[in-house]
Amino acid sequence: MPDTVTIIDNRTGKQYEIPILYGTYPTYGAAIQAAKLRDIKVSDDDFGLLSYDPGFVNTASCKSSITHLDGERGILRYRGYPIEDLATKSSYLEVAYLILHGELPTREQFEEWTWWVTHHTIIHENVKKFMTGFHYDAHPMGALVGTVAALSTFYREAGNIGDQETRGKQIYRLIAKMPTIAAFAYRYSIGMPYAYPDNDLSYSGNFLNMMFKMTEPKYEPNPVLERALDVLFILHADHEQNCSANAMRSVGSSQADPYVSVSAAAAALYGPLHGGANEAVLRMLREIGDKGRVTDYVKRVKAGEFRLMGFGHRVYKNYDPRARILKELAADVFEVTGKNPLLDVALELERIALEDDFFVSRKLYPNVDFYSGILYQAMGFPVSMFPVLFAIPRTSGWLAQWQEMVTDKEQKIARPRQVYTGADERSYVPIERRK
Repeated sequence: MPDTVTIIDNRTGKQYEIPILYGTYPTYGAAIQAAKLRDIKVSDDDFGLLSYDPGFVNTASCKSSITHLDGERGILRYRGYPIEDLATKSSYLEVAYLILHGELPTREQFEEWTWWVTHHTIIHENVKKFMTGFHYDAHPMGALVGTVAALSTFYREAGNIGDQETRGKQIYRLIAKMPTIAAFAYRYSIGMPYAYPDNDLSYSGNFLNMMFKMTEPKYEPNPVLERALDVLFILHADHEQNCSANAMRSVGSSQADPYVSVSAAAAALYGPLHGGANEAVLRMLREIGDKGRVTDYVKRVKAGEFRLMGFGHRVYKNYDPRARILKELAADVFEVTGKNPLLDVALELERIALEDDFFVSRKLYPNVDFYSGILYQAMGFPVSMFPVLFAIPRTSGWLAQWQEMVTDKEQKIARPRQVYTGADERSYVPIERRK
């Protein structure tokens, strides 16, 4: 007999048996079908019971085999591979292939995959003209969101989402063109001429080229910074059903093409509670300013004056494994760039917080945003580019989520229910009689 949950409706005294569904990890993936709650009624004309869950705190919207996240134990895996192994042994494009195809590529598969992505980096000249329509000081993330959506008008066949070959072509294009659009948006915002893609460089190296190339005939990225950016991209590639992935799936569920769906996901990422969180960490560290002021700052946090940014996570109730990787990566980066004085502030803040029961008891551990902003700043990226740097690698994750949803026969157009709290039926009052 399958496992079930017994629910007794105290309004009627009726008892209901609801089957339990299990994922790969029974301790993590047990669920009931929400539609079964509709059977719980007071009368035949009753709509039935709903679950009320603002923010999807405890609601599974899909079945997925892409990313496993165990926040209690601090585990993050892509397709079963620990993030620690991928960050130290793989490149971003190899991880993107894994996320999208379910397996690590053979050498031949990886060379073909890399070739296709590399040879789709150029954007249509009219896209470049379109970008000049933005105001001179447009935020790069806003320009990215608008431009990616506009790609939908350049690749009209993208709407044929039922065709696997067509989907594959759009995936190449989006992963390839996101760094180009991002770099062009940045260069335009500061009045610099565009630097075109260089197909001789790696994915991360090419992005550094398009961002920072000046007058040199050939841009040569620093190998340490190139690898650091690749690791940052790997760590941000996917993160289960977060706000932007949910936006990607929700918009995509209407069978919208992947360009407008990715644009919607990037718009969700634009918010300070999602892609802008590392900027908030940087502001906090600047406000503290000095290692010696950390203790007083922590006291003010404990007094409820403000929150400690970069600590705690909606899902992680343990040390974010991505933060641990970035902490180790920082030493290599600062050896090249020179030590950022904010790193000492960050390390002291982390030390005190991890020893203080106030934070430990609340499971407030450092998350990925705690170190990523410091690293991005050290590598020369302005704060305005932080959410863009998040969107570039997350594109592979969004597309994997979208592709999985499109091929999942259980999925339907997203249409949540509501608990209506408005007025019951009222009689219409002519305007001259209204008070």
